[in-house]
Amino acid sequence: MKNKILLAIADGLGDRPCPSLDGKTPLQYANTPHLDWLAENGSCGIVDLYRAGVPVGTDFGHMILLGGYDLKDYPGRGPIEAFGEGVELLPGDVALRCNFASVDGDFLVKDRRAGRIREGTEELARALNGLEIDGIQILFKEATEHRAVLVLRGECLSDRISDTDPKVEDHRINFARALDGSKEAAFTAEVLNQFLIRAHEILGGHALNQKRLAAGQLAANAILTRGAGKMPAIQKVTEALHYTAACVAAESTVLGVARLAGFDVMTDSSFTGNLDTDVEKKAGMAVEALKDHDFVALHYKATDLMGHDNRPSGKVQAIEKYDHMLACVEQLIAAREDLGNVIIALAADHSTPCERREHSGDPVPVVISGVNIRRDAVLKYDEISCAAGALCRMKGADFQATLLDYLEVSPKQGN
Repeated sequence: MKNKILLAIADGLGDRPCPSLDGKTPLQYANTPHLDWLAENGSCGIVDLYRAGVPVGTDFGHMILLGGYDLKDYPGRGPIEAFGEGVELLPGDVALRCNFASVDGDFLVKDRRAGRIREGTEELARALNGLEIDGIQILFKEATEHRAVLVLRGECLSDRISDTDPKVEDHRINFARALDGSKEAAFTAEVLNQFLIRAHEILGGHALNQKRLAAGQLAANAILTRGAGKMPAIQKVTEALHYTAACVAAESTVLGVARLAGFDVMTDSSFTGNLDTDVEKKAGMAVEALKDHDFVALHYKATDLMGHDNRPSGKVQAIEKYDHMLACVEQLIAAREDLGNVIIALAADHSTPCERREHSGDPVPVVISGVNIRRDAVLKYDEISCAAGALCRMKGADFQATLLDYLEVSPKQGN
């Protein structure tokens, strides 16, 4: 029986008991018949993404779930954002997250987001892309609204440099400095500072900014950088193990991790990442992707947002919409005869308890469900029920390896 895997990831799903929900977690409180059905018809457990009691970010959590990567493989947020914007990085590249900003002649920041510029950033990015400074190639790519990514490519680079974004207005750009005593860090900081000065000159005279000024808008005449990361020499897991994979998501961070792991990425403007996201279209795209891929990851963001906002009832609503998405997935798979045997797995990249408003190290509930999966006695999908399941408590990389074993791509150890 040839298996395919559909892994549904509810971002920040795990939680703690909420007084406003009668002392239950949002997942315990929510009405989730389809999630519960999957739990009843499979093996359940709980997962510590990295290790017990250690919170992880969305980026590293998804690196574990999609690729089984370790902390030594983590390249930093800059490279992941670059992958999210379709910039393929090479080992040794240094990538940074950027904002288009408005500054005066002394580099005093007037607006960190250039009046929340939305149009014309592609044209501005083209004016910066392809520059060369001291033998270092500059790759620059616009992202959503005022955001962008910068890649430094060449020899003797380091990511041990400071952020240049002051994080507040009416402060001067913090020109980069080395964070250690290495020649590479000092060289990289100098290259970046030269780029910031060149960018200010180029953008200040750009025709689009002249039009913005004439229209009473702020000029996007500077670049602020943060989150430098150096791309390590890591192999795409899909290439290493010879299988095909796709990721359906809205968030650039998740899409970036997926590209880093060798996944094809799929998104749509109707995928907002919030409660108004089109879960039916997202489910349809994921099931269609199963036709040409062995492994499909389906990401859902709204649960995490509700946790960060300390909205237990909103998280319940988000979970019930996630349940509806899985119902759509099940219906669409049942109507197809060309997909073979599809195993549906449920997971989360971390917990985001409402009381904490931030990621925590609490384990997340997981399920692996299908006709050829051992069934345990768990009847409900939540943090407590799943802890009694056959998968017990495992690390995220072990969960990912378990899924890949069902694809029969994991190499056998020994003879």
